[in-house]
Order: sequence, then C-alpha cells, then structure tokens
Amino acid sequence: MLNAFAIALAAEEHVNESVPNHWLVGGITLVILLALLGALLAFGSGREHS
Repeated sequence: MLNAFAIALAAEEHVNESVPNHWLVGGITLVILLALLGALLAFGSGREHS
C-alpha cells in the first residue's frame, strides 16, 4: 500500500517554472557581496583615532 501511495505522489510531482535559476541567484549574491567588500576596503579606513 505504501508503494502505491509513493508512486501516486511521484506521478503528481511537477516542476515549478517560476523558480529562478540558482546559479543566477548565487552569481548576483556574489557580485553584491564583492561590491560591499570593495566599498569596505575603499572607505573603511576613515579617520585615524589616536
């Protein structure tokens, strides 16, 4: 009985086409993080406190 239920669930599975590509999301996230890192290195020194 369990096998029939599992086969029925597998047959009803469908691919959701509205999900964005995971490589695209990862690439955009990487670019944003690298831009933030660059801004930190460029503007992070600030004034020296003595």
